Amino acid sequence: MKLVVKKLIFFLLLFILFIILGNITSNASSDLFLNYLTFDVNVNTDGSMDVTETWDIDIENTNTLFKTFKTDSTKYSDISNVKVVETTNGINRPFREINTIMYHVTENCYYGKINSDGNFEIAWGVGMDNSSGDRKYQITYTVEDAIAKYNDYAELYWQFVGDDFEIDARSVSGTITLPQSAVSKDEIKVWGHTEDLNGEIYTTNLDTIQFNLDGFNSGRYVEIRTLFPTEMITSSARTKNVDILDSVIEEETVWANEANAKRARRDTINIVIIVVAYSIALLVSILCIRKAIKIYNEQKGNRAYVPEQELKYFRELPRQDATPAQAVKVLYIKILPNILGRIVSATLLDLNLKRYIDFKIEKEKKKEKITIEILNENSSDLPKDEKIIFDFLKDACEGNNQITVKEFKKYIEKVPPSKIQGFKNNVDLRTKEELISLGIHDKEQEKIYNKYASSTSLFITILFFTIFITAIMISEVNTIVIGASAIVIISTIISMILVGKAKKKVNIYTQKGVDEREKWKGLIKYMEDFSMLDEKEVPDIVLWEHFLVYATAFGIAEKVLKQLKVVYPDLEQNLDVNTYTYMHIMLHTNFSSSFSNVISTSMSSAYSSATGGGGGFSGGGGGGRRTAEAVVEDNHFLIK
Repeated sequence: MKLVVKKLIFFLLLFILFIILGNITSNASSDLFLNYLTFDVNVNTDGSMDVTETWDIDIENTNTLFKTFKTDSTKYSDISNVKVVETTNGINRPFREINTIMYHVTENCYYGKINSDGNFEIAWGVGMDNSSGDRKYQITYTVEDAIAKYNDYAELYWQFVGDDFEIDARSVSGTITLPQSAVSKDEIKVWGHTEDLNGEIYTTNLDTIQFNLDGFNSGRYVEIRTLFPTEMITSSARTKNVDILDSVIEEETVWANEANAKRARRDTINIVIIVVAYSIALLVSILCIRKAIKIYNEQKGNRAYVPEQELKYFRELPRQDATPAQAVKVLYIKILPNILGRIVSATLLDLNLKRYIDFKIEKEKKKEKITIEILNENSSDLPKDEKIIFDFLKDACEGNNQITVKEFKKYIEKVPPSKIQGFKNNVDLRTKEELISLGIHDKEQEKIYNKYASSTSLFITILFFTIFITAIMISEVNTIVIGASAIVIISTIISMILVGKAKKKVNIYTQKGVDEREKWKGLIKYMEDFSMLDEKEVPDIVLWEHFLVYATAFGIAEKVLKQLKVVYPDLEQNLDVNTYTYMHIMLHTNFSSSFSNVISTSMSSAYSSATGGGGGFSGGGGGGRRTAEAVVEDNHFLIK
C-alpha cells in the first residue's frame, strides 16, 4: 500500500511539473526582456495619430531591434515621420536615418521603409552582438488615417503589440489622448483585447484613455478599440456613411462573454490546482513526518559509543597494517569522490614501502620525471582495497612493468567516468568489508545507517523538487503553489532534523572502531602540530615515512612536510634519492597531489467588459530583434 501511495505521489508531481514547464518554456526569451513598453498616442483631427513608443529593454547578444507593420488599407494608409532616439540614463542620443534596408543595421542608425515583403518596417542598430545591458529607446512615428470616421462615432482599432512579438515584458501600458474633450465619459467607449485576459483599460479623463497589462508573455497581442464622438475628426480618408455603435457593441459583447466564460473556466482550474496541490503537499508531508518519527523512535533510547580515552594527540600508528583507504573510512565513514585521488596517491606510497613498486626520479628538461616501476606483480597477499588500486596501476601500464606519473595521469583522464565511478565504489565496498571483518564497523548497524541515509536523500530530493517548482511558478497560481510548497518544505526540513539526530545514535562503529577513530584524529592533530610541541624525543625519520602515507590520504602531506623541514633543518640537503623509500620524491616534487586533481575531475564528470465603459480585457478579435545568427522573421507586429 505504501509503495502504491509513493508511486502516486511521484507521478502526480511529475505531471504537475510537465504542465508548468510546458507553460513557461514557450514564453522564454534568453536574449531580450522588456522592463516596460509604453505607448503615448495623440489622435489628430485629420484622422492620423502620433505614436511614441518607449522601450526599456535588457539586451544580450543582439545586433538590431525592429518592428514591422503589415500593410492593411483598412487600418491605415501610411506611416511617416519615423525617428529613433536612445534615452539611456536620461541622455537623448538621436539615431541617424539611413535609406538602405539592412538585415543588420549599423549601430546608432535606423530606417523606416517598406521592406521586401511589402510591409512597413522600423529597424535600428543597437550594436550589442557580444555584450549585454539595459537600454532605453523612444520610437516615434505617425500613422496616417488610423481613425475611421462613421456617422455616429469615430473609431480607433489598433493592435499595439502583435501576437508574433517575441519579447516578454514586465508591463505594457499606454495613454491615448483624443483631439478634444468629450462632454462626458459616457461618450467614449473603450475595449481592450489580449489572449491572457490580464489587462485593464479605462477612460480616465474626458479626453484620455489609459490601458495597462502586467506580465506580458511573448506570442500574445495587445489590441485597443475605442469609439469617441465623430465630431472630433474633421477629415479622414477612411470616412464611411454608416453608423457603427450597435455593431461594435454586439461584437464586443460576444467577445466579452467568451472572456468571462474563459475566466470562469480558469477559476475552476485554479480551484482544482488548489485541491490537488494542497492534497499532495499534505500527503507528502504526513508520509515524511511519519517516516522520520519512526526512524527517530527506533534510535531514541540508543547511546552512541564514546572513546574509552579522549586523546588530544596520538604519537604512533593506530594500527600498523591499516591501509590508507581504511584509515580514511574509519575517519569519514564514506570514501567521498574528492578523497579518492588522495587515497590512490597514499596507496602508491604504501605499495612502495611494501616493495610492490618502486619510484625512480630523473632530470628531464630541468624537471624531475617520476617513473613507477612494478617490482612484484603478485597482489594476492595485499588487502582487498590496495589490490584494486594496484591492479588499476597495472592496467595503466598496459603490459609494461613501468609507467611515468605523467603517463598515469593521462591514462586516468582517458578512463570513462563510469569506470572511475565503479572503481571508487569497489574500493569503498572492499574497504567496508575489511573494516567489518576487523571488528571496527558493525555490519548490521551500517545497514541501518545506510537506510537512514537513503531516507535523508529522499527528503532532500523532495525538498529540492518542491523548491524548484516554487521558483519557476510565474502564473496567477503562484500563491497556491507557494503555500502548498511551504508545507512540504517545512515538513521535510523537520524530517531531516529528526533523521539526522537518529543517525548520530547509530553505532556504525564498534567500541573498537570508536577508539581507533579517536587515535587517527589524535595522529592527525599530532602531525599538524608536532613542530610546535616541546618533545623530548622526536620520532625517527623512518616512522615519519609511514606517517606521510596517511598524511597524504588525509590531505595534510604538504603541511607535514613543512613541519619536517623545521624539525630536521638539514633533511632536504642530506637526503638523496636512495635514502629511505620515497622521502626524496615527497620533498622535491608535488607527488602527494599528483593524482588527486585529475581523478577528482574525472569523478565530477561522472555525477555529474462589454458595455464600452472600461474594465478588464477580453480575448478580442485577433517587436522583435535580430541576433548575429538569427533567421529573418519580418512580421513581428501584425496590424489588422
